[in-house]
Amino acid sequence: MRTVNSFVGQPIERLEDLRLVRGRGQFVDDLARKDVLYAAILRSSVAHGRIRSIDISRAKEIPGVHAIITAADLGEQIPVVPMRLQPLPDFAPFAQSVMARDKVRYVGEALAMVLADSPGIAEDAVGAIDVDIEPLPAVANWQSALDKQALLFEDKGSNVSMLFRAVLGDAAAAFKDAPYTRRERFSTQRHTALPMEPRGVLAEWDAARGRLTVSGAAKVLFANRRILAKQMGLAEDAIDMVEYDVGGGFGARGEFYPEDFLIPFAARHCGRPVKWTEDRREHLMTINHAREAACEVEIACHRDGTILGLRGHAFVDMGAYMRTNGAVGARNIAQFMSGPYRIPNIDIDTSLLLTNKTPVGTYRGPGRFETDFFRERLFDMVARDLGIDQVEFRRRNLVREAEMPYTVATITPYESKDAFDSGDYQVTLDRCLAEFGWADKAKLKGRCIDGRYQGIAVVCFIEGGAAGPKESARLVLESDGTLTVYMGSSGVGQGLETAFAQIAADAMEMPMERINRVLHGSTAYVSDGYGAYHSRSIVMGGSALLDAAKKLRELMRAEAARRLNCGADQVVLADEGAKSPDGKSIAWAELAKEPLSAEGAFHNHKHTWSYGAHAAHVAVDARTGHVALVDYVAVENCGRMINPLTLKGQLVGAAVQGLGGTFLEHLVYDDNGQLLTGSLADYLVPTASDFPNIRGFMMESHPSPINPLGAKGAGEGGIISVGGVIANAVADALSSFGVEPRDLPLTPSAVWQLIQDARKKPTSSP
Repeated sequence: MRTVNSFVGQPIERLEDLRLVRGRGQFVDDLARKDVLYAAILRSSVAHGRIRSIDISRAKEIPGVHAIITAADLGEQIPVVPMRLQPLPDFAPFAQSVMARDKVRYVGEALAMVLADSPGIAEDAVGAIDVDIEPLPAVANWQSALDKQALLFEDKGSNVSMLFRAVLGDAAAAFKDAPYTRRERFSTQRHTALPMEPRGVLAEWDAARGRLTVSGAAKVLFANRRILAKQMGLAEDAIDMVEYDVGGGFGARGEFYPEDFLIPFAARHCGRPVKWTEDRREHLMTINHAREAACEVEIACHRDGTILGLRGHAFVDMGAYMRTNGAVGARNIAQFMSGPYRIPNIDIDTSLLLTNKTPVGTYRGPGRFETDFFRERLFDMVARDLGIDQVEFRRRNLVREAEMPYTVATITPYESKDAFDSGDYQVTLDRCLAEFGWADKAKLKGRCIDGRYQGIAVVCFIEGGAAGPKESARLVLESDGTLTVYMGSSGVGQGLETAFAQIAADAMEMPMERINRVLHGSTAYVSDGYGAYHSRSIVMGGSALLDAAKKLRELMRAEAARRLNCGADQVVLADEGAKSPDGKSIAWAELAKEPLSAEGAFHNHKHTWSYGAHAAHVAVDARTGHVALVDYVAVENCGRMINPLTLKGQLVGAAVQGLGGTFLEHLVYDDNGQLLTGSLADYLVPTASDFPNIRGFMMESHPSPINPLGAKGAGEGGIISVGGVIANAVADALSSFGVEPRDLPLTPSAVWQLIQDARKKPTSSP
């Protein structure tokens, strides 16, 4: 009797972990090549200025230095870092050159590159380069960007690179006669993804074959190959981008940076392999930053709490340039300010403002972390004003199951329309309240126990996923009867090898032990690939894998029919081989004397929408401002689960990152554009002992209708709500003081100051 697999949905331990915990992972910095040169990059110490001269004469004389590359060596037209997402023409004038020629616009911008026999020699040579930069006034924050006293791009006459606007219904009419309105302002601080492994690139140029190999690429290898091929004047298929293990990505690692051109250029320039690995200070100065945003938002409601409209303006600090995916967070703030709630009238715009700081990109839950903090803080204030329980206020306004698909605001200038695909948002809220024990903990609200004030809060969220337009996968039945899986999706630590093995084993109706390897990301594996971002890998890659499996099974039937002298439709593919109606059989190894291969693809132009709720219990010491996290529950519904174990790991890990961004992480600049938190002694991140047990619960009702797996992207839901729920819990704990957090991070000193400020004035009445 044939066994039909059901690996999908099982909590199978990660297949990749054994290799990694044994220290057998291979990262780009582990790679060694004969005759390799090491690169070090001279970076600007001035935030804004005109380059007068760069003198490399002393550095060239240092023994072991083979070459020093400046902008003059890159040609008349220096390549720029293009926009990968939302590549609107308006952004083009604000693109970053891979190396500064005439002007610098942030501390850390590349000025020259040294190639030497060792990293130490290269660093010494960088220190021997003499640079003369005429300082210009720094645009230190988005407020300064608006006043235009200094301009990053003088010929543009403005520091605003774009204005996004999200509209639904008629907000002006909704506010005209609204029974209740409230306007507030909120802000989130600049911080960044902090993968364990800093960035690195190893490039090798084969002059005889005219081929370039770039190792250490991640996330979006095919997109980066297209960019690099154009910059270097090569055919795309003349470049191999190879993905190794990656110590996390979180949206920042793997985008195209100046070094992704400079190191390959250097390898071709010198005719030798070139390797570059950044240190942590360099990483904090140059990797994409994120999250720095402020908003003024106004809500209109009926007195029963039914929301009539939402309007306002957000301001996002974009740093010095527009690069790769930098516009995503700002766009999401505008389009998804409404979250999972039924808000019929919306008018939100977002100004993208250039400052003399490191450019921004995406960080897990881009724009959603910020806007959830803005919205959920506002909701608790409104509920208190109206005398409505905070849970009931949310329940009344959540989008209902019967309203699916539910259209959200349209974002312009490029008329992006979207709609939630499926779900019952009430169920995840109820589950979160039950797991948290809300009814019992509600008795603690505002109480002082052992010198600490207790507070609780609950918030709701949505998570978009499955960005298209396509993903690819290839399956190969090897000559030993095993199956090799090749994916266009990239692995950045999210457990793809395990999940794809489960999907492939089920689709091929084979034991997982027969899966030989799951290989992902590298450009040689499939004809085209789109990578890992926007919680897309399982939905897009997994669906492509189903298509590849269907094609391979057809190919196997055809080959078996030829060998067994029967019709292809008569062949039965069983556990160990193929069988014909007359009882003849052929083993997989025999069938695939020459490996059989099939490539599949999945095309999609709609998004999936996971959803859920977070609840938190905090205890605040009013004497010091310290906030202790007592309990935290996160619930997410992701359609169909592939692996509950890895999914829970994603949920809990993301929540820890969110707690870091809520309590600790802050990239601080002074008025001259100097980064003051350039090391891990200053830029604080969570450690294993910082937070108690975070309880994560996954649900899988309401599968997505837009893909054959029924899955929804779920890599970011754990981080989206953290800032909002923690800030609301702190406000609840300190309600007797009248404390209303409006800004992140909630450091002890910030919370202490809120308490002192509240003590100076009486608590305002509704």
